[in-house]
Amino acid sequence: MKNYHTHTKRCYHAINTEEEYILAAIKSGYTELGFSDHSPWHYDSSFHSTMRMEEDKLKGYVCTLKQLKEKYKNQISIKIGLECEYFEKYMPWLEKTIQEYELDYIILGNHYDETDETGIYFGQPLNQQQLTKYVDSCIKGLRTGLYSYLAHPDLAYYDIYDSFYTQEMTRLCLEAKELDIPLEFNLLGFSTHRQYPNEVFFKIAKKIGNKVIIGTDAHESSALLDLKIYHEAKSYLKRLGIEITEDIKFLR
Repeated sequence: MKNYHTHTKRCYHAINTEEEYILAAIKSGYTELGFSDHSPWHYDSSFHSTMRMEEDKLKGYVCTLKQLKEKYKNQISIKIGLECEYFEKYMPWLEKTIQEYELDYIILGNHYDETDETGIYFGQPLNQQQLTKYVDSCIKGLRTGLYSYLAHPDLAYYDIYDSFYTQEMTRLCLEAKELDIPLEFNLLGFSTHRQYPNEVFFKIAKKIGNKVIIGTDAHESSALLDLKIYHEAKSYLKRLGIEITEDIKFLR
């Protein structure tokens, strides 16, 4: 059992330390745990985000995980990554950061349009133009070859029974299929009954033949202890006939 969507208190809206997540994962029988806390960005403006790691905390995050990776190497495999949007203007900084810190992987969690300095949050009710921008942005991100999978692909908040939703999400699923990039079934949304994950989206993914990965999206270490919700999600996906994967491509 593997999970690559794990946050820490460094992002300001999660709790627990890196070690507490690792101990919970070991207790639950995970063989590999990937950390993907919300990425900092090197903003051009004086904008200050309250939902992501500060840029000056990144070194401590990576160093802490490298130490814990060594400490628990005989009990669990630890991978070090980030959850990042696709902010086109800041991608050169992100690519440099990936290399500098020797990150194992990043996942695409496309929360904001262009940048959170000025862009809308895609998890709020969207119009057609905004939904298209969400899909376009996700596709551009996936085409970079940097992202290991697309987190909560159905985060975009739009009427799921509208034919336009089917059109746009089919376009997204086709691209992910072509690039062989998994789509995430998000356990945080599943357990808290958010607008995602939704069955309409995953029926589209089934039709296209996408691979789906279960991501805990843990914001507290206890989420890794909740195997009941994990197995409920697995059974749900199997009932839909969806191919479940635990394997992702790493950057190194």
